[in-house]
Amino acid sequence: MGAIMTACAIDRRAIPADARESTWVAADGHLIRRIDWPGAGEPARGSILFFPGRGDFYEKYLETLEEWHRAGWRVTASDWRGQAGSGRLGKDAVTGHIEDFAIWIDDLALLWERWVAETPGPHVLAAHSMGGHIVLRALAAARIAPDAVVLSAPMTGVAGPPLPLGILHRVAMAMCKVGDPTRQAWKWSEKPGELPTGRANLLTHDAARYADEVWWRDHRPELVMGPASWRWVERAYASWIALETPGALEAVQVPVLIVSTAADKLVSHPANLRAAARLPKAELLALCEEAHHEVLREVDAVRAPIMARIADFLDRVAPPKVAAQ
Repeated sequence: MGAIMTACAIDRRAIPADARESTWVAADGHLIRRIDWPGAGEPARGSILFFPGRGDFYEKYLETLEEWHRAGWRVTASDWRGQAGSGRLGKDAVTGHIEDFAIWIDDLALLWERWVAETPGPHVLAAHSMGGHIVLRALAAARIAPDAVVLSAPMTGVAGPPLPLGILHRVAMAMCKVGDPTRQAWKWSEKPGELPTGRANLLTHDAARYADEVWWRDHRPELVMGPASWRWVERAYASWIALETPGALEAVQVPVLIVSTAADKLVSHPANLRAAARLPKAELLALCEEAHHEVLREVDAVRAPIMARIADFLDRVAPPKVAAQ
C-alpha cells in the first residue's frame, strides 16, 4: 500500500510529467503563460480552464489541476497578463497594476474562444479570488458561455473598510489623482521582497501548502508580486460597482458553484452570499472558521470535501458527453 500511495502522490513542487507549459498570444501581442494537461480519460471527461487570483500563479494550484487531470479532465490554467510569468504592467517588477479590468475580460474572452475550439466538452471555467471576479464580469457581459463555473473565494467584494462602495471608489479615485496611480496602495512588509509576517494566517491553515508557495517564489523569482497599485484598487471598486448593477448577475443562466468562507479576511463573504442569491443557477458551499481564503489549498480534512463537492456539482450540471453511436 505504501508503494501505491507513493506512486499516486502529487508533488506540489514539480510540474507534472503530463503537463506542458507554453504561452498564448493576446490580441495586442502580449505573451501570457499557460499550462496544459492532455486529459487522462478516453474519451475525455471534458475540459476545465482555470485562472488564479491577484498576485497569484498557477503553480500554487498544481495539486488541484493534477487531480482534475487524473479524473479524466483536459485541463488548462493561465496567468493573467501582468502577473506571475506574464510580465508586469506597472513601473517595477513587483507591483500589481492594471489600467482597467476590461483588459483582463478581453483576454479571458479571447482565450475562451480559442480554447473551446480546441478542447472537448463539456467546458468548465474555474477561478480563484480576483479570477472569480473577472469571470463573473465576463459572464454578466455575455462574453463567455461555459457549461459550468466553479469559483473559489471569488472577489465579489473586498474585506475592507465598512464604508459605502461609492465612497470607497471616490477615495481611490482621489488617491490616483494626488500621486502616481502606479504606486503601491499598501505597504508590503518591513523588508521589500519578503512576505509579510502573518500572511499565512490569511490564506490557509496548512503550513506545508503555504510553504509550497514560498518554494515556488524562491525557485521562480519572476512569480513574485507584492501589493496592487492605486489604479488597480480604483478599477477594482469600479468593477465591483458594475457587478452590483441590478440585473447584471441575474441575467447569468450558467450553473455556478461558489465556495466561500466566513473567515475570509481578503474578500467579502457577505458579498459572495449576495452574489449566490442573485445568480439564478448558483449553488453555495459556505464554510466557517475551518477555512481561510485559499480554500483549495486548505488542510486535507477541509479540502477533500470541497473537491468532492466540486466533482458532484460538475457531474450534475456538466455530465460527460455521450459519444454518438
